[in-house]
Amino acid sequence: MAYLEKCLPVRRWLTFVTGLVECLCFNGAAFGWASLVFVLRVEGYLKWMCVNITDIDITDVNITDIDITDDEWFSLIFTIASVIQSFLTFSNGFVLDQFGTTVARLANFTHLYIFPSALYVLLYPALTFIAVGGSMFLITNMQVGNLFRSRRSTVITLYSGAYGSSAALFLIIKVLYTAGISLYASFLFLSACSVIHLLRTLFLMPRTLIPYPLPEHYTYGLVSDHINSTFSSTKTQVSCSFVLSISIISHGLSEKSFRECLLSRFSFCAMVWLSVMQLRNYLFIGTLNPMLQRLADGDHSLVSHYTTVFALTQLCGVLCSPWNGFIMDRHKGKPRAAGESERDADLRASVLSLFLTPLLCILFSICATIPILPLQYLSFVLQVITRSFLYSGLAAFITMAFPSCHFGKLYGFLMAVAGLVSLLQYACFILVENVFDGDPLYVNIALTLLIMFAFIHPLSVYLHCRSLASQPTNQPINQPTNTHL
Repeated sequence: MAYLEKCLPVRRWLTFVTGLVECLCFNGAAFGWASLVFVLRVEGYLKWMCVNITDIDITDVNITDIDITDDEWFSLIFTIASVIQSFLTFSNGFVLDQFGTTVARLANFTHLYIFPSALYVLLYPALTFIAVGGSMFLITNMQVGNLFRSRRSTVITLYSGAYGSSAALFLIIKVLYTAGISLYASFLFLSACSVIHLLRTLFLMPRTLIPYPLPEHYTYGLVSDHINSTFSSTKTQVSCSFVLSISIISHGLSEKSFRECLLSRFSFCAMVWLSVMQLRNYLFIGTLNPMLQRLADGDHSLVSHYTTVFALTQLCGVLCSPWNGFIMDRHKGKPRAAGESERDADLRASVLSLFLTPLLCILFSICATIPILPLQYLSFVLQVITRSFLYSGLAAFITMAFPSCHFGKLYGFLMAVAGLVSLLQYACFILVENVFDGDPLYVNIALTLLIMFAFIHPLSVYLHCRSLASQPTNQPINQPTNTHL
């Protein structure tokens, strides 16, 4: 055990680096859907669903009608995968909180690429499994931020950004496809890479949960998770209840049940904040290919160019998300006011980030609404920044506002509700195609106005922090407060 404790700093950095590679290379691949759709179109993946040429004269078949059918089905596939991924995040979060990291990861690692090796035959479940497995790995990796207390928000947001950047994986598959490597062969190779996730789960991740703040001599990985600290004279296995007790003692956070957290004002506002912006992002990704087809007048090479540029901009997510973490960590480092707990100081530091995210989303939505093809370069940039801020900000906020013991369940529940709201993306697509003759102008304007509701969340947190500042300052800094929920 003494030897393992000496190696602990090295193991923590290995955990961080391998987690970053895992998020960057695998976890968010499903959001590179536009690149994969391009390959599937070239292969004529959905042509069998269009018409029966033995019953209908081929001269009567309108190729435009076939393209529209393809657009609808590809949009539906992405809608189903993204919604199920969001909805199952709640059950995955519950498994994480109740049974620990090892059980949660082992239950999901086969989802990522072992089953999707049959992608060509089973596109619907394959994309869903990729999305669900990747999101679970992201949730388990976010707790790695607890190993780096002074840069906790930066680590969490960096992982979230890497998750978004992994959408470029399907771009790589697209490039390999044009070079002559089949889609099936690419996914078989990715299936073999699943062994990386297994080895990391067994040797570089905790069995249960990583507590915050981190107790002295905390060890994990090859052995069971153990703590040597003033809280106990013997080594105690980490559990959800112990994580909660650490938070109560160190942060002055009064113990709250999951139900109380769920019904709080912060939870409701975060739900609205996430749902409206995720709907806008998902609709943009799911309909990107038909939008480019329309703006490029069906020019195949031009559509290919723009889908490649979009996929490349997704790589920048890993560079954008840390900006969000830097904003939070910098403001968190300011001196605390008298009577202000550490957790309330964290909330104060999050206000700017929570405000910038919907502002960026509105700018992105405006650019996406204007039907000028070159302007979509700016849309791509703003979309990846918005997406990076959205998910990294959500994860960081939950760790600040609620007990760590409930992180998985709260994150999962909010994602589940946002996933149900995201079902509207398919309805929006049908509305555009069947009512507005393929012109998304009015739907885009409506969604841009809808994003305005997201400002309720930063306003709520700001008013809470201001009310705390106006209270008498005669209580000790570490005294528990009950008002933050």
